[in-house]
Amino acid sequence: MNKELDKALKERILILDGAMGTMIQRYDLTEFDFREGHFENHHKPLKGNNDLLSITRPDIIKEIHRAYFVAGADIVETNTFSGTWIAQADYDLEDAVYAINFESAKIARQVALEFNDKPRFVAGSIGPTNRTASISPDVNDPSYRAITFDELVLAYKNQTEALIEGGVDILLVETIFDTLNAKAALYAIDEVFDEKNIKLPIMVSGTITDQSGRTLTGQTTEAFLISLSHMPMMSIGLNCALGASLMRPYLQILNKKSPFAVSAHPNAGLPNEFGKYDETPEIMAEQIKEFLDEGLVNIIGGCCGTTPEHIRAIADLAKQYQPRKWN
Repeated sequence: MNKELDKALKERILILDGAMGTMIQRYDLTEFDFREGHFENHHKPLKGNNDLLSITRPDIIKEIHRAYFVAGADIVETNTFSGTWIAQADYDLEDAVYAINFESAKIARQVALEFNDKPRFVAGSIGPTNRTASISPDVNDPSYRAITFDELVLAYKNQTEALIEGGVDILLVETIFDTLNAKAALYAIDEVFDEKNIKLPIMVSGTITDQSGRTLTGQTTEAFLISLSHMPMMSIGLNCALGASLMRPYLQILNKKSPFAVSAHPNAGLPNEFGKYDETPEIMAEQIKEFLDEGLVNIIGGCCGTTPEHIRAIADLAKQYQPRKWN
């Protein structure tokens, strides 16, 4: 592991950034913003393909990273949540995958180097893709799969290579709703490490989809941990889906069972009827205070609906606490 990162992780609770999509929405972008200079003649609509902005509007992505670092983030995530050919196939942009990941990593690295008050790190965001290896999308054919394990490995491998070449410090496999997808990502990462003779810290973050306490594919938090614990990870944790108040029982399980550092980046509550997130920075910080009082986490940040204001409130609070201890 990066020596500075290892030292920081042991000394204090590290702050992860907040939502990228929430911040992009503030810019009220048009279709042209997603095409400018590169994709003007592309035959499909591109608005909403936020990863493309690292190529067409890098100024916006830099501003967002900078805002999170100013708010107190130790780690920012690259703008690559949909950076696989699987996800980009919806836009017929499989050929843009390398550029998306490389440019996103390079942008985040450039902004991180602007700050010298403390070590700052870049996590390559590796999302779950929009397909699942464990569940059939066809109710009439339970055996059917829209994706194979080998296809997932290839997609994740291409993404991982570009992120590493762009300069990330960490690889973050996040928002995992299907552990088999995550296993494919980790297998791909391991292959890249062997081929490049390199090792980077790995963060893994699953998502509990409802109050049953299970992932979309039916695993409990403990089962999720056990399924992936063969991999040498820097941290394992939870993000998205639930707000902070509903995430706490599952973090308690990870705290008790995990031999790795524990991370959490919850949503700003649950979405309202308009799909918006209503929890203010103060409300969210008060809920996260319970995580810190119990010593549940080593890394804390925000997911959907969170902003630099949320991260600042969380960072100010976390300064008062020691990180969770683990073996």
